[in-house]
Amino acid sequence: MQWRALVLALLALRLAGHALLWLAGPSLGLYQQRLRAFASPAACGSSPSSRCLQVGPHWASFLGRAWGGGGGGFSSGRAAAVPGGDEYEQRYSRAFPPHLRSQLRDAARSMFVFGYDNYMAHAFPQDELNPIHCRGRGPDRADPSNLNINDVLGNYSLTLIDALDTLAVMGNSSEFRKAVRLVIDTVSFDTDSTVQVFEATIRVLGSLLSAHIIITDANQPFGDMTIKGYDDELLHMAHDLAVRLLPAFENTKTGIPYPRVNLRTGVPSGSNNETCTAGAGSLLVEFGILSRLLGDSTFEWVARRAVKALWSLRSNDTGLLGNVVNIQTGHWVGKQSGLGAGLDSFYEYLLKSYILFGEKEDLEMFNDAYRSIQNHLRRGREACNEGEGDPPLYVNVNMFSGQLMNTWIDSLQAFFPGLQVLKGDVEDAICLHAFYYAIWKRYGALPERYNWQLQAPDVLFYPLRPELVESTYLLYQATKNPFYLHVGMDILQSLEKYTKAKCGYATLHHVIEKSKEDRMESFFLSETCKYLYLLFDEENPVHKSGNRYMFTTEGHIVSLDKRLRVSLWQDTFPEEQKKTEKLKPNDFRAANSTSNCNRVPDERRYLLPLKSIYMRQIDQMVGLI
Repeated sequence: MQWRALVLALLALRLAGHALLWLAGPSLGLYQQRLRAFASPAACGSSPSSRCLQVGPHWASFLGRAWGGGGGGFSSGRAAAVPGGDEYEQRYSRAFPPHLRSQLRDAARSMFVFGYDNYMAHAFPQDELNPIHCRGRGPDRADPSNLNINDVLGNYSLTLIDALDTLAVMGNSSEFRKAVRLVIDTVSFDTDSTVQVFEATIRVLGSLLSAHIIITDANQPFGDMTIKGYDDELLHMAHDLAVRLLPAFENTKTGIPYPRVNLRTGVPSGSNNETCTAGAGSLLVEFGILSRLLGDSTFEWVARRAVKALWSLRSNDTGLLGNVVNIQTGHWVGKQSGLGAGLDSFYEYLLKSYILFGEKEDLEMFNDAYRSIQNHLRRGREACNEGEGDPPLYVNVNMFSGQLMNTWIDSLQAFFPGLQVLKGDVEDAICLHAFYYAIWKRYGALPERYNWQLQAPDVLFYPLRPELVESTYLLYQATKNPFYLHVGMDILQSLEKYTKAKCGYATLHHVIEKSKEDRMESFFLSETCKYLYLLFDEENPVHKSGNRYMFTTEGHIVSLDKRLRVSLWQDTFPEEQKKTEKLKPNDFRAANSTSNCNRVPDERRYLLPLKSIYMRQIDQMVGLI
């Protein structure tokens, strides 16, 4: 392709230029320092491959030019002299007018309403909306191997279910009641659909539980969302769905579930024995909530057993997990360890399970995993914004050796800054988020894979994913830095400009050419629109609650209810009692006090340094300028 040839030509010229500078001598010491930092045994193994050696000089050269290797950074409180710095100060650090914020809140709501109304008009009761041709989409019955569709679409009005709690968060009580009644009256899980256990759990089971909790909340913070005559129907539907998913956990020697089940007949014959770590290990939040609301330990226990089975298979040397495992043998089929597809929500749910349920073991596993991530996936200098060496980047490595496996990152990894906020590692979250935002600014979207060595996309589509918006929202809540409102505005405007179609919002097939694909995935309404709306809605009840809400990996809102701190699975399996010590809710608040979510932001640390130095440098990192 011409654009790729152009990128490679520019890359060759850049490397040639750096070679001349190197021969000239003045920057030799700094260049060697940066090369050693990246092409070290930790990054490349004791005998680095030629490919790994190529990564070091290139990554070091353009980052060295961008960052200058100087100290100071965020904690210095001083803006370095960067050409064009005033532009960044004017754009990103100025106050965000309340009227503009209100307009953007309304625009985010209108975006949701346009997608939702068109789904109801043209697609319901099918699972998804085709926004270009204005019609519905269900499972691909003609091609059972079309997993991109069939893993997600189960012939159960997916988009309607997935959007329930977004209606409530936006305060639309009349449509929320109507939608709940439609789900109760029209949706059945007794269907001949083979779906992915993970997708059915996070999109459908999670939304049913979230809506049930909203309806039965005695405080009704979002307005009156009660439904006359409601008799826990959504909870019963969630139970019915979960029972249909349970066969995935049977006849597996490790306790790790099969990836797919038929909702009517169970695990299909000849099923694949391989599953991804995130798919098998990210069921605990939804299954745990269901168990604790029903008083039935079965669901939480099978989900915990899967998590512990995966955890027991991590590398003894690095503490890392791979991304694909055989559920019968426990053998790692995919040895790549990273933060994106195949692993992302596994880490997320270790921490969020602890937040919801207070099980100390979950927090211990998360902390151990986080240390392994920092030790083996994180490249660059130790301090994010000061000292010498490259700025941080999380790469994909071999789970056993820690050696670099490739030079791409995927868009799902953009969730990680948000998780770092919950962890309390806000400063590192700021740096990583800025890297993904710079990619967004370059293309008006996040390509599914981006090659940080070539500074170009490897996989070019963007299916309206929410991860960058989610991290933007959580970083704003942690820092109250108006920079993140500007980021949200950029994202919202890009979505309107590039993805809006006749009857909704469409997947970008090509982030450079901006061609569209006729699909609006359900998470656009359940997550992307919700996080954009909440970013600009300062007065939302979510923000007035004292952090008593948490979002699932599908963006479904769950209140931190004392009922969810009552554990029954240990009573059923008493041998686990000795292994797991519970923290009381008050202990949890104290232990979680480093989350920064209620902290008054320190402008010297979080506001001033972003004005001129940081964003321009990140833009240079991804080739934007």
